Amino acid sequence: MARLCETLSRVMGGTSDANVRFAHLRALLKALRFAERITGSHHVFGRDGVAEIINLQPDKSGRAKRYQVKQVRRVLAKYGLDKELRDED
Repeated sequence: MARLCETLSRVMGGTSDANVRFAHLRALLKALRFAERITGSHHVFGRDGVAEIINLQPDKSGRAKRYQVKQVRRVLAKYGLDKELRDED
């Protein structure tokens, strides 16, 4: 749970978008009850009640791409999902 909270803080903080590991971002979305569908290197996430689809691809170093971290931040903030994980602590 500590790693998820750390990843959530990094994503929502917006100061280290280039340093978020793809595996950690993926785990965060799964913990927030997003369903994952994998097609090749694309990981597509969706959730009931969330209109946006999140499409992630790792870069060559195993990190999430900056613009995709920003996309996740916007979706989490828009729907208040960042508070969901914090409320579980």
